[in-house]
Amino acid sequence: MTHNIDQIDKRILTEMQADGGLSQRELAERVGLSQNACWRRLRNLEARGIIQGRRTKLDRVALGKKLVVFTMLRTRRHSIDWLAVFRNHVTSIPDIVDFHRIGGDYDYMIKIVTDDMASFDRVYQQLIGKIELDAVTSYFAMETILEDRAIPL
Repeated sequence: MTHNIDQIDKRILTEMQADGGLSQRELAERVGLSQNACWRRLRNLEARGIIQGRRTKLDRVALGKKLVVFTMLRTRRHSIDWLAVFRNHVTSIPDIVDFHRIGGDYDYMIKIVTDDMASFDRVYQQLIGKIELDAVTSYFAMETILEDRAIPL
C-alpha cells in the first residue's frame, strides 16, 4: 500500500509530521497544490490508513512527567488467551506510552512516562499485580536526546 506514495504525498506527509496543526491552505501552499487537490490527497492518505489521526505534541517535563523508563518483560506464557489478557492489562495503564513485542532475551518492551520514582513504583506494582511475568528489568533515561522523530520518507 505505501509503495504507491508519490513525491507530492511524501511532501504532504513530511509537512504534516513537522506540524500537524497546519491549515489546509498552509499545507497546500507548502506542497504547491490547490486547497482542493491537497484536501483530496489528505482524504486518500487517511482512507488508506497512512495518516492515522493528528495529535498535539506536549512538553512532558512542563507537565511534570520527568521520568522516562524503558522496561523489558519476559514471560513463560505465550498462549493466545494469555496474550489477550496481557495486552489488555498493559494497555489499561495510562503511564505506559509505548508497548512492543520484541525478539531477543526479552519478549516485550514498554516505555513508561511518569512523574517520579514513586509514580513509577505505582506503575510497576500495577504491571506485576495481575499478570505473571518471568522477568522485569527497567532502565531509567537520564537524558532524552531524541524523541518522537518523524518517520523518514
